[in-house]
Amino acid sequence: MVLGVDIGNTNIVVGGLGGGGIKFVSRIATEKSRTEFEYAIMIRGILNMYEINAEETEGAIISSVVPPLTRVMKNAVEMVCGREPLIVGPGIKTGLNIKTDNPAALGSDLVVDAVAALAEYKPPLIVIDMGTATTISVIDGDSGYMGGVIVPGMVISQNALSANTSQLPYIDISGPDRVIGRNTVECMKSGMIYGTASLIDGMTDRIRDELGADACAVATGGLSGMVVPHCRRNIIYDKDLLLKGLYVLFEKNSRERR
Repeated sequence: MVLGVDIGNTNIVVGGLGGGGIKFVSRIATEKSRTEFEYAIMIRGILNMYEINAEETEGAIISSVVPPLTRVMKNAVEMVCGREPLIVGPGIKTGLNIKTDNPAALGSDLVVDAVAALAEYKPPLIVIDMGTATTISVIDGDSGYMGGVIVPGMVISQNALSANTSQLPYIDISGPDRVIGRNTVECMKSGMIYGTASLIDGMTDRIRDELGADACAVATGGLSGMVVPHCRRNIIYDKDLLLKGLYVLFEKNSRERR
């Protein structure tokens, strides 16, 4: 088994990766103030919960969009597993043909999502990741990463709405029963869920028009499961896409090392 760690702005996803699929998935809150020892204790606790001997793991790989935590987590994983983890970034082999203006600036999460999508689905592809931000990546028919779209995520939008209005409360994000809300909370939930679903539908239509091809759309990320069922376009929901990509990259780079 390979230990995969995805450091996001809101949550850190820890997963057990293997050729037979994802062994387990756990989440812990992203806290920049935590030390490597605290994260090491959390990771070991997760492994113990799933009755996994950390010392018997084949290796580990980390993707991070929170630079201050990258080295902290690297040290934590090394403490737990006894070996240095791979870090998705400069020097790692991805096999991805990045066609953006500045390939080096592409976020590691977008790279991993794209690698996983190409391993699982036939291009052209539209890869949607709904987390703290909602990102949309576009991969052309030649498997080249063309670029994409970034919009505020649902939680950011909800918090901004409540913080900047006098009478709109903070609410939990959950699926509404109908589009037309009958009270303030229902109206806000409709805006979040159906509004985001409409955004995804509209953006995939525009991207397909620009590509001139009926690209396959794949959604992942912590909030996708709530939104995809309300989309009118055909969107594949793949909740473990990023972890699958981490395993692909680990295998590719382990072979290179060997």
